[in-house]
Amino acid sequence: MDDRYGTDVLAAGWRERATPPLPRVPAERDLVVEVAEDGYCGAVTSVAQGLVELEDRAGRRRLFPLGPGFLIDGDAVVLVVASAAVAPPARQRTASGSFAPTDDRARVARPSRILVEGRHDAELVEKVWGDDLRVEGVVVERLDGVDLLADVLRDDPPSAQRRYGVLVDHLITGSKESRIADAVLRGPHGAHVRIVGHPFVDVWQCVTPRALGIPAWPEVPRDVEWKAGVCRALGWPAASQADLAAAWRRILASVRSYRDLEPALLGRVEELIDFVTA
Repeated sequence: MDDRYGTDVLAAGWRERATPPLPRVPAERDLVVEVAEDGYCGAVTSVAQGLVELEDRAGRRRLFPLGPGFLIDGDAVVLVVASAAVAPPARQRTASGSFAPTDDRARVARPSRILVEGRHDAELVEKVWGDDLRVEGVVVERLDGVDLLADVLRDDPPSAQRRYGVLVDHLITGSKESRIADAVLRGPHGAHVRIVGHPFVDVWQCVTPRALGIPAWPEVPRDVEWKAGVCRALGWPAASQADLAAAWRRILASVRSYRDLEPALLGRVEELIDFVTA
């Protein structure tokens, strides 16, 4: 038969079973407690090696073992070590150096676009600025050659609501690229187009030599295809298009953040992002 009173009233633990457990209170600094044994009352100043230090109103300090034997407002408690405060996680940054948003959902794409010359340009911009562009809702499109820029603008004209930012390789005085840019900016679409560029022959050179572990980008004679010449000078295979593609993957893999890119590119991409999101 079930005996709801138990079988042995003198069994060990009968006092504990009859007494509800005492609340466990973290011994946090400035918490005021009373020592049940002698009535000493003080505020917590520190906790170390299982001991709590209390300071009374006269400035006298005493050490007591953590655990039971303390009162707060007349109620018995058990003092325990306070859990270490958990610092809020440091705000993360994107590869471009911007603060990562707490809400990383991509924004609906804007009508405005950033246009780049080719695949390698697009992949480099994506790797460093991709997170920022998704938050801003900016799409990067390939021109597959700056020669096609005028045709693109004619077929899909820009406007005040649909701006185009264009990133061009080798944009230096007297170059073919600079002549094309000048003609576009003087044309009917110039008011809603921003064309910027870097001075290098190819976007490969926008990756710093330091990131690749080389002293400098090789000098390539004008009569030699530039990418193939670079690969041969660095001792990389250059016999086929597949070899050049592998070289680019190697270069792109060396880029981890904006610190691995030349300032001549960094400022220009940031300028285009500002232009198309204004």
